Amino acid sequence: MATFTGEDDLERAQFRGTSLRGARFVACDLSGVVARAVDLDGADLDSPWLMEGGASLTVNGVDVVPFIEAELNRRFPGREQRQAADPDGLRNAWAALERTWTTTMDRAAQLPPGTVEVSVDGEWSFAQTLRHLVMATDTWLGKAVLELQSPYHPIGQPDASFGDPSSVFDSGTPRYQDVLEVRAARQAMVRDFLATVTAGELNAERRNPHAPQYPETVLSCLHTILEEEWAHHQYAVRDLTAIENDGAR
Repeated sequence: MATFTGEDDLERAQFRGTSLRGARFVACDLSGVVARAVDLDGADLDSPWLMEGGASLTVNGVDVVPFIEAELNRRFPGREQRQAADPDGLRNAWAALERTWTTTMDRAAQLPPGTVEVSVDGEWSFAQTLRHLVMATDTWLGKAVLELQSPYHPIGQPDASFGDPSSVFDSGTPRYQDVLEVRAARQAMVRDFLATVTAGELNAERRNPHAPQYPETVLSCLHTILEEEWAHHQYAVRDLTAIENDGAR
């Protein structure tokens, strides 16, 4: 099986009469890819950036992004509020998100012991997803908005773009109960912040936690938290369904 990494330059490469059946693309830039007369039966695409303004995905001459957006909003009520721009809207958006997560947490709790540590197709387990959202909150609220000197809890799950995590995060697997407690504390941290935030504070300038040379606002940081929450909730639900279906066979 051929494997291509970031050292391989495949930009503008052409594949003609080539079988890519079962190929897997992880963290790849496929923007601008053109596919003609291709068989896409069973293809599975995840692109969180597809929902950002101006993005497009054309299938058989139709931009399907608006349809995808509408369907995701239908499946996950409250998701459409993730770009709320005023304090009341943000509070409602976070409350809707917490209700959604409560339902999903209850679902996970009903599954056999150990299910929360199961990885589907090499993706993060349910527990790791919760740990990543701890890190996301610490990054965009703790570090960026609140400008804490030591914002990170060691239980957080960094992604590959975080750089060397060894100086901040533990490498072991924590108890799931500990994950739940830290996750609940971070949810409360966002909820408490939104309870008193004002319209003026939302416009205050902050630094991007990954690239300090680029400015952010408190509002844009909160939008990133909401986007992270909804995207990873979608993945978590997808994988729980896969685990349930596998167990039902």
